[in-house]
Amino acid sequence: MYNIRILRRAIKDIEDLPNDYARLVSQHIDSLQSNPRPRDAKKLKGEEMYSLRVGVYRILYDVDDANQSVTVYRVKRRREAYR
Repeated sequence: MYNIRILRRAIKDIEDLPNDYARLVSQHIDSLQSNPRPRDAKKLKGEEMYSLRVGVYRILYDVDDANQSVTVYRVKRRREAYR
């Protein structure tokens, strides 16, 4: 089991989401605990980060296998996530 760490700005991003999406995003983040690299997660080019799609939103995170941890950096709409 991986430890989940959510940065403050990601928490703020989640709080700003509509309730339905906030619930879905929270469920997806919780699922990263048992499977940090689900089949629908995409590795970002040139970085050690992953992107997980939840509707029109993206969860941006990285995985540290040595420490068994997942760090969630941002939760943004697709058009804003990769800037």
